[in-house]
Amino acid sequence: MNLSEKDRRYVWHPFTQMRDWTAAEPLIIARAEGNELIDTDGRRYLDGVSSLWVNLHGHHRRELDDAVRAQLDRVAHSTLLGLANVPSIELAERLVKIAPPGLSRVFYSDSGSTAVEVALKIAFQYQKQRGHAEKRKFLALTDAYHGDTVGAVSVGGIDLFHEIFHSLLFHVLRVQPSIDALEQMLAEHGHELAALVVEPLVQGAAGMLMQPPGFLRAARELCSRHEVLLVCDEVATGFGRTGTMFACEQESVSPDLLCLAKGISGGYLPLAATLATEQIYSAFLGQYEQKLTFFHGHTYTGNPLACAAGIASLDLFERDHVLEKLQPKIGRLHARLDEQLRPLKPVVEIRRRGFMVGVELGPYAYEQAIGARVCMDLRARGVILRPLGNVIVMMPPLSITDDEIDRLVDATRAAIAAVCGA
Repeated sequence: MNLSEKDRRYVWHPFTQMRDWTAAEPLIIARAEGNELIDTDGRRYLDGVSSLWVNLHGHHRRELDDAVRAQLDRVAHSTLLGLANVPSIELAERLVKIAPPGLSRVFYSDSGSTAVEVALKIAFQYQKQRGHAEKRKFLALTDAYHGDTVGAVSVGGIDLFHEIFHSLLFHVLRVQPSIDALEQMLAEHGHELAALVVEPLVQGAAGMLMQPPGFLRAARELCSRHEVLLVCDEVATGFGRTGTMFACEQESVSPDLLCLAKGISGGYLPLAATLATEQIYSAFLGQYEQKLTFFHGHTYTGNPLACAAGIASLDLFERDHVLEKLQPKIGRLHARLDEQLRPLKPVVEIRRRGFMVGVELGPYAYEQAIGARVCMDLRARGVILRPLGNVIVMMPPLSITDDEIDRLVDATRAAIAAVCGA
């Protein structure tokens, strides 16, 4: 069997209808350079979704490669259960220094889903250990997405992904991203809520839905008033995606718990972190027999290779002034979207914040798979994008060049015109 046949025979792909997958020829990536992926036939593709929103500085980046190789010469992995390791300590210090003020402790895990699971369990146990066992429920937004483990799915709210699992999940209160609605919900239920979980500014997997200005700031103030923890899930929005290191910064918000993953290692290795305040951390301190310990952990928690990549990524942010150089790129991307895509008849709306973009096409029924068809056309044009239903998502690497921005937008315009007859 060749590679294509072996893939169809052995691999079960995520978020993929395998009946359709096995009927087509798979695109198999063999290597990558810069902002391009290269398949087994040597064809190049602009990585317009940063390999599912994780790659920041480009592929095969020498500084990141060298950091991982250097760590391999020391130790590839050792547990954080009862031990410590050098890169996990150094990265934790760096994360605390760049995080919103007040976050002082780093609990590592290995994916966005687990970062959220950690936050949920910390919030639940924290409220109980401070004498508020009645505060055991969670509040989340409509159309929320926080990952695919059971707790993360419970606070999720996208029926396409989550409906089939409803009987498996714990009950979560849900609110529209409206200041008035949130104020009313907390007034009615604040006494029983452990935490509010939000994706700050942008609800990514919902199709790049934008929250109204001031919503996150109001959420912070209301949560403080009702002694409800604010959990900000910056798995997708963190590390420059919205134009600042963290989306919270844009409304001067410091959450009680901050969930990070995806870009934390520059897109190299699985790594996640949940940052907590000193007040929360202190509630877990006590005598052995009190059982206040946070009984949660992952085998690869604080993996040295991944942490070494994370340190090197933060070094690049500083050395290359990534966030400063990102601003004109954001301006160029948004201007090109308005110029090239907005006039197209099938384009209903272009939602964007920094390098997080959702181009909604319509009106099309779900079964028409219009987003998937546009992305398949884009593949033939040498660009990789991935849809969310009828929304074409763009989330390019922060390292994308001006010419590549033009290539991304021009190819998307041509694909929409070809598939939708625009």
